[in-house]
Amino acid sequence: MEYRKLGRSGLDISVIGLGTMTWGFQNTQAQAFEQMDYALEQGINFFDTAEMYAIPPSEKTFGSTETIIGNWFASRSKRDKVILASKITGPGLAWIRDGKSYIDKKNILQAVEGSLKRLQTDYIDLYQLHWPNRGSYHFGQLWHYAPKFNAQAEQENFLEVLHTMQDLIKQGKIRHLGISNETAWGMMKWLQLAETNNLPRIASIQNEYSLLCRHFEPDLSEIAIHEDCGLLAWSPLCRGMLSGKYLNNAHPEGARITIETRPEHRVLPQTDAAITKYVELAKKHNLDPCQMALAFVNQQPFVTSTLIGATTMAQLTSNIDSIALKLPAEVYTEIDKIRREFPMLY
Repeated sequence: MEYRKLGRSGLDISVIGLGTMTWGFQNTQAQAFEQMDYALEQGINFFDTAEMYAIPPSEKTFGSTETIIGNWFASRSKRDKVILASKITGPGLAWIRDGKSYIDKKNILQAVEGSLKRLQTDYIDLYQLHWPNRGSYHFGQLWHYAPKFNAQAEQENFLEVLHTMQDLIKQGKIRHLGISNETAWGMMKWLQLAETNNLPRIASIQNEYSLLCRHFEPDLSEIAIHEDCGLLAWSPLCRGMLSGKYLNNAHPEGARITIETRPEHRVLPQTDAAITKYVELAKKHNLDPCQMALAFVNQQPFVTSTLIGATTMAQLTSNIDSIALKLPAEVYTEIDKIRREFPMLY
């Protein structure tokens, strides 16, 4: 396994991070325990979760993934071996805090206490804001997102959040702060306000990034590199689509998109066309399509950790093994050609 610094925190986290959102819906607790045991044995020390997991989100499964992780900590006594990340949910879900899950002091304090109890731990290493109060261009909102908000009010909220996080850090309940599904404006404001007011500095940004979704380039990637605030890349296999298993309108039993209860904005004719090209490229070079896609993300200079998610041990093993794959220059050249043909898919 390889390790990289988590911002300026001093923590070294594994380049492959263990995503957990299927636990409690697609995966049982026993299967999740097996995944955590194996991941830790392979050198993965970074686990990422959120209060709203399992996915697809529902009132019934809220908090179930954190509960499973907490039970694993209690069973294995290996809390000190894991750098644990969790998240507070942004606005929009009716069953979380009576539909008033605006990210502010009141909700942060309530959310942190709930997560700590479910996780059976005294502290969370990286506490992240799942998405901004003002909305996000992720989750299929790219074509409609418009920055229509009161910038002064947003900055005042940022300061309230930073002061709250500072208090939680002093209490030892969280160690570091991260953002997620943010824009370049938001990222720089968080950094600027922290520096100007001597408040906790964000250590990471968790946004979607894959061969099919490269909105992080070029502006956010520039900030990530030069401000020491790297990307935690979610959905690096685009919900498993880069495996090719959904091509030709296939719906494998039990697969993520097959069971998804929400509309899937990624399934498009042009997306399938691009996936076909990437799968053919992998086969041309005798590569596994998923490992090629993960290796591409792993090797980006602005990426701190690639967050994998698996529902089977075979998937998990293969995904972790991508750390050993170094893509040759000719593969990058062909990836660039495919990207120019399909520059912006969703």
